[in-house]
Amino acid sequence: MSRSHNFSAGPSALPLPVLERAAAELVDFRGAGASLLEMSHRGPIYDAIHHQCTEDLRTLLGASDDYSIVFMGGGARTQFALVPLNLRPTGTAAYLNTGTWANGAIKEAAKLGDVTELWSSADSGFDRVPAPDAFRVPADSVYLHYTSNNTIYGTQYGYIPDTGGVDLVCDMSSDILSRPVDISRFGLIYAGAQKNLGPAGVTILVIRKDLLARSRADLPDLWNYQKIAAKDSMLNTPPVYAIYMVGLVAQHLLAHGGAAGAAAVNTRKAAALYAAIDGSDFWTGHAQPGSRSQMNVTFRCPSPELDARFVSEATAAGLVGLKGHRSVGGLRASIYNAVPEASVQALVAFMAEFERTNG
Repeated sequence: MSRSHNFSAGPSALPLPVLERAAAELVDFRGAGASLLEMSHRGPIYDAIHHQCTEDLRTLLGASDDYSIVFMGGGARTQFALVPLNLRPTGTAAYLNTGTWANGAIKEAAKLGDVTELWSSADSGFDRVPAPDAFRVPADSVYLHYTSNNTIYGTQYGYIPDTGGVDLVCDMSSDILSRPVDISRFGLIYAGAQKNLGPAGVTILVIRKDLLARSRADLPDLWNYQKIAAKDSMLNTPPVYAIYMVGLVAQHLLAHGGAAGAAAVNTRKAAALYAAIDGSDFWTGHAQPGSRSQMNVTFRCPSPELDARFVSEATAAGLVGLKGHRSVGGLRASIYNAVPEASVQALVAFMAEFERTNG
């Protein structure tokens, strides 16, 4: 079997051993005589999967029993509205704007109540995140929201913002479990699975239990964090197969050193790719060096025509998913946890040859 080097931004690469195990278990799940896709989410087989996945994620994240782990549908974009609906019954929420997804969260929250945008890099094309001292969170803010990694522009926070005691909310969709983080610093983390955790179809929330009491009583049940958490994410039928896949990815991560093990590999991958960009005038990176993402590396050739040629020739050579986001163009290599170092090495070698023949 020949597999491409997959640099897609999401849905994105999954660990090959995970895919192979899922394929082996698809038709007859562990001798049950039926596929997991055909089983009741109330039965003992799925119940064991659900709770093992929850506990493995808790271990990987280092989340204490003060936190609930919740599975929801709708993607991270749904959380742009559900966060203010649940955590901001009244008052003003503070946001940091570092790109498309952060801006989307701000716009949704502003439809539902008061928002303060504390900082933005829009004036420089979202090429950086703020320095730790570039903003101050008003003490009366209900929460501070930020997007830890910005897939379109290729920027990433290298620190956890200091809120001065205000609850911290993070959209961690594209770098969750790519490095260790101190969960105790957060009130809520949410993440769509389709970057580092599994396939599209499930969103993971890690929420401090005392915040659940903020959920408005007049919310529809399936929008209400408190009611969903109280039913262990089974208020309705959960995305069973996607959660099973997240569980397999979690087991794979645990077997390979957890978030710290992933961080060591991710640092090497990113360093190799940025060295190739910085080592030549042919390539231009988008993100400022101090804000560069280890998950999404954004760069360009000297012209849009060469960008298009690069994507075409790379695809023919088995390196896929390198076209930049449609809103900004250019090139983007998404090097999430499951992208092997060998794939990055293949990309660096292809870049060198492309520059030799087109420079």
